[in-house]
Amino acid sequence: MSHGEAYAVVKGRIPEPEEKRRLYQQASDALTGMLAGETDGVLTMSTIAAVLHQSMPHYFWTGFYRVVGDALLVGPYQGTPACLRIAHGRGVCGSAWAEERTMLVKDVHAFPGHIACDARSASEIVVPWRDVSGAVVAVLDVDSDQTAAFDEIDQEWLENLAAAFPGTNG
Repeated sequence: MSHGEAYAVVKGRIPEPEEKRRLYQQASDALTGMLAGETDGVLTMSTIAAVLHQSMPHYFWTGFYRVVGDALLVGPYQGTPACLRIAHGRGVCGSAWAEERTMLVKDVHAFPGHIACDARSASEIVVPWRDVSGAVVAVLDVDSDQTAAFDEIDQEWLENLAAAFPGTNG
């Protein structure tokens, strides 16, 4: 399957578990081929955001927030305009950064302190992105316009991608 065929996805539906696993495998294979030997952080984040966003039908917004000083600054992303800065510990992204763990939120409207960058977002998963030393240098933020769009399958695959492509803050 060519890279273009992997991206021919109808948006707005949550795939069944087996389809979700297959789509993640295809995206992972494509990323492995595209990013072999790559060291530039922005290029890597841009490519990951684009491939995932185009591959997954339940993704509404896909991107990175980079750790810069005491805030997360929006990095490469696909989707509608985003919040530009997020404070440490604020919202789902800031909480994932502060707690250094993946946050899987089935209903963002029920998450205390959720930041509504786009009112259409209904569920979210945020994965800390670490450098080779283990420090969190970014978070991968994925939103869906459907409630409960993300599950343990998404978490497992996104955490595996984070481990496979360690981040840099450049």
